[in-house]
Amino acid sequence: MVLPRSVALERLAYTLAAPAVAIAPNLTPDGPANIALLLAGAAGTANALHAGISRLPGSGQRILRSMPLALAAGADLAAVWTPGYGPWQTDVLLAAGWALLCGTLAPLSRTGRRGHRPALSAPAPVLPAAAPATAALPAPAEAEKVPLHPEDGAPLYTRSARELWERAGLPGGTLLVKAIPHPDTAKDLTILLRSRDPGRPIKSLSKADVAAAFAVFEEEVALAPVEQQPDGRQGGPGWLQVHITPDATARRAKAPTLNERWADKVAGAKGGAPGSELVARTRDEERGVTFYRGRMTDETEEPRIDLAKVCRGLGVPADDSCVFVLIDGHEFLISVFDTPPLSQTFPATRELLTPDAKGMYVCGYTTTGQPVKNMIYQHDKNAPCHGLILGVSRSGKTQYFALAMAAQSLGGGVSWLSTVRKDEKTSVLGQYIDRQGSNALWMARSLRAARALCEIRAEMPWSHDGQPHDFKPGDPRCPYPQLAVFADEFMTASQDEEYGEFIQKDGDDLTVTGLKYGIGFVPAGQSPFAHDGFSSGMKANLRQNSRAVVFNMGNPSSTRKAVEGAMENPHDVPSIPTRYSQQEGSVIERAMRGEADPENGVSTGGVAVIILDNGRAVLMRSLYADFDTDLAQIFPDEVVRLTDHEITELDKRGLWFDWNEPERPGEFHPAPDDGDEDGPRRRGGGKPGGKRRAEVTSARQALEAIKTLVP
Repeated sequence: MVLPRSVALERLAYTLAAPAVAIAPNLTPDGPANIALLLAGAAGTANALHAGISRLPGSGQRILRSMPLALAAGADLAAVWTPGYGPWQTDVLLAAGWALLCGTLAPLSRTGRRGHRPALSAPAPVLPAAAPATAALPAPAEAEKVPLHPEDGAPLYTRSARELWERAGLPGGTLLVKAIPHPDTAKDLTILLRSRDPGRPIKSLSKADVAAAFAVFEEEVALAPVEQQPDGRQGGPGWLQVHITPDATARRAKAPTLNERWADKVAGAKGGAPGSELVARTRDEERGVTFYRGRMTDETEEPRIDLAKVCRGLGVPADDSCVFVLIDGHEFLISVFDTPPLSQTFPATRELLTPDAKGMYVCGYTTTGQPVKNMIYQHDKNAPCHGLILGVSRSGKTQYFALAMAAQSLGGGVSWLSTVRKDEKTSVLGQYIDRQGSNALWMARSLRAARALCEIRAEMPWSHDGQPHDFKPGDPRCPYPQLAVFADEFMTASQDEEYGEFIQKDGDDLTVTGLKYGIGFVPAGQSPFAHDGFSSGMKANLRQNSRAVVFNMGNPSSTRKAVEGAMENPHDVPSIPTRYSQQEGSVIERAMRGEADPENGVSTGGVAVIILDNGRAVLMRSLYADFDTDLAQIFPDEVVRLTDHEITELDKRGLWFDWNEPERPGEFHPAPDDGDEDGPRRRGGGKPGGKRRAEVTSARQALEAIKTLVP
């Protein structure tokens, strides 16, 4: 056997160092040479102790490599404590024994290295001169003689992994460069592979190849690219990093961390938020809510959130009343409350409803406790605003009327309210506003008067220059107050046989021209679509000049449809269930025991979706105005009314009187001809006593005209 060159050089070094070990402590105990020898011995001793405690692969080899330094320090200390060179030249004998022992251990400390023979001793493969092309590669027996890995001092752990990899036939034409065990695991490791042919990419390696080589399952293998490192390590397609994690996979299946659960159950292709990642989970004990903040891994993508799937993935109850999502660009926030946050009430006050300098007032609060604001005028457009209030009966529309009218009054504006039918709440509101009525005729008269006010205000001079100007909110020089015309059940009124035509026409005109003269139109009802009374022009003007408020529309799908019908660019719309009913216990267990489901529903009256200026739909609980007590606490002390000049001009036009009176002859329809008082009325709206035929502009008018021609 040929002695490795490194062993021979190491033994020569021990022989040459032995005299220094004997002389240095006796010649100059405090000299730099002796101190350096002691420090080296201390370092070797510490390294040997650490290797013995860590019990990592290759620890025995580290101990053997540290022994020469530790033994040299021991011989040095013995020489220091003996007088001279000791009896019978003990110091010299110790140094010689040290060199002999270390020379004996030198080959043993290299048991982790392969290929001790010099490179010249390795036989080179001999290729036959006339061999065919298929025999160009060496035979299997000859290939085993060619070392796959040059002398690189790989530890025992890496060599063991290489044996498994070579036994599998070098899958994908790759060589195993390094194997790194994962701490606190028995089987997990990461291997670094490179292409066997330098300069060629790794193409055909699969998870199954790696799993078969290490006797694990495919789902326990993950392939990852290798990036170049500052220390010079190569990367790119010719390199591959493989994570083999049977222990971590088993632990992840039984007890995953929150981030692992999110990645497996939520962020997957079939999860509730595909392509996302969890940023943070925070808990607010005071408010009883847990926040999950996430974002898309690709910032160019928009979140697609399915709350029910997200809840199932996180293991929380999928409850419409307690779980909400807020989306902002590529980020989103999921709030999981202990109890329904919108089941509480927020009393309305003058302080909240008083508009600020920009015409904004607080109309409710979101699930996160943030105040939500609506407006009485548009500060950025220097104009008043329209409004749109939608919802089924008992959903909270009339409650919101009180808030909007109080804000108008506190901001110095006039309010008119018309409804199709009389009810208690609207009658109460009539005590605090300028005018209120409860039938289709009253609504038609109010819209007609509002249209006439546009003409009157267009000629009213302003105090500073005596010239008329367009309305400017908040300008003290303006000679007239802002007016808001509220029309409840507008869709029903616009389909009235007698006055629907006039209500529809005047409502359309008011949404187009009213803002220029300080008049806003606020229709309310149960649908924002054209077939229910909203023309495309009216909806476009309302959409651009208001913040629509949509209460419960009967079921979540109808609410979502109504919100989308009122939005220019529909975004994710939060749902409003019929009732807030928290899930208690297991439905299956109650069914097996024959028990009734708990009746713990909470009404969602007052809960609405408000559409903000950027088109984002926000769920809120509107402020609560108590009609059973006294609304005077939210309205100003005096009712705000029109100016005397406006009333005089309306009276001149025959439009200012008690609008609850029956229809006057010729007011909306032509007066009956003499001798035919019981004849059919013809649509028109001409002057009293007019006999001209009404102009046909709609299918309804055409039908009525045909009826008048039938004898």
